[in-house]
Amino acid sequence: MRYLTSILLLIITIQFSYSQTHEIGVFLGGSNFIGDVGETTYIAPNSLAVGGIYKWNRSPRHSFRFSFIYSELEANDLKSDDPRRQERGYKFNSHIIEASLGIEFTFFDFNLHDGKNKATPYLYSGISATYHDNFFFTGQGQFTSENTSSMAFGIPMILGVKVKFMESFILGAEIGARYTFSDEIDGSVPDAKELEAFSFGNLNNNDWYVFTGMTLTYTFGDKPCYCVF
Repeated sequence: MRYLTSILLLIITIQFSYSQTHEIGVFLGGSNFIGDVGETTYIAPNSLAVGGIYKWNRSPRHSFRFSFIYSELEANDLKSDDPRRQERGYKFNSHIIEASLGIEFTFFDFNLHDGKNKATPYLYSGISATYHDNFFFTGQGQFTSENTSSMAFGIPMILGVKVKFMESFILGAEIGARYTFSDEIDGSVPDAKELEAFSFGNLNNNDWYVFTGMTLTYTFGDKPCYCVF
């Protein structure tokens, strides 16, 4: 009976999913870091960021959205406007992988089934989880790996514009800042407790990073019966 119930639930789920409208596609752009090392300019992409994106459109005004993005964050004190950072001369590059889940709201109705090309600004927020390597700086400013990794949770705040074209494609441009609940991404707070002596910077400010780029998604699925949530 338990197995029969599981099979029935799976069939119902598949049927329900195919009755909705979905989007799947790619993100391509750049990243920049804001923290205790490097520049403090909020929008200054200096590394490639690539990933995938999926949306489940629940109404003409909102969608559930999931994304998976890879980038290599780079920061260099010599490019900062702060003379103290320029004198210090710290720099790092660190690979990150971000998974994000949340809700995207459009400013205007974005009905994908009326056969018209249209455009709308949108906002997105939710929760993100970022996998990053751990490292620290020695007293001489030498970048040293801890040979471990950590997960930094955060809140993505994205503003964008998207346009429907060619019946089944949507092109978007967006800027998305990520506020994290971590101060470890830039090595200013080492993960290992025995390395606490190498901490530096403002311990009251957590790390940020920004993705700036384009999305291209393909829509598929039958015309939905939009729900109220």
